[in-house]
Amino acid sequence: MISVIIPTLNSAPYLARTLAPLIAGVAQGVVREAIIVDAGSSDDTIEIAEAAGCDIVKSGPGRARQLIVGANAARGEWLLFLHADTSLAPGWVEEAQRFMSRPGAQSRAAAFRFALDDDSAEAQRVVSWTRFRGGVLKLPCGEQGMLISRRLYDMLGGYHQMEALEDIDLARRIGPKRIVFLETDAISSAERFQQEGYARRAWSDFVRIARYRMGGG
Repeated sequence: MISVIIPTLNSAPYLARTLAPLIAGVAQGVVREAIIVDAGSSDDTIEIAEAAGCDIVKSGPGRARQLIVGANAARGEWLLFLHADTSLAPGWVEEAQRFMSRPGAQSRAAAFRFALDDDSAEAQRVVSWTRFRGGVLKLPCGEQGMLISRRLYDMLGGYHQMEALEDIDLARRIGPKRIVFLETDAISSAERFQQEGYARRAWSDFVRIARYRMGGG
């Protein structure tokens, strides 16, 4: 039913943790395939993916390009786009099933609840801001995953080739009335946020989204 699409590039430190929660979906017949779209990893990413039984697809660099390539290779009637350093909390399968079984679900999309694997005050401020942004602006970030029917994805023209903000671009085209926010956490690694600095990362995201909404790309 669901094709899970995960873009990777030297993602070995996180990938096993990301793939582990998908096993429950496979066992319940909800996950049809997990597609790893790799942009030239030089670490153990491919070996981990092969050991987990994933399908491997090669792609040029760029997350948007990888997502497009993965969607083109997918065979499921539902697509779940997931970052390589994001793992879904227990209960995600049941909540996804409830969403997909709702009347009119194929004309809507769903995102999980943003979370980080860091309980520090700085990290939780970023979590609060991201959840606020998603709830008010109806703009989930890529770290929250995107569960969307193949029908709606194709109707919207899928992801567009962009250097950044491909997640925001797709969310805007889906529209606020067609996005459902699920209660299950999508837990992302905080490492990238820590490297950049939590406050700087939050401000950078805010500026980029504001410029995009004003047509500045």
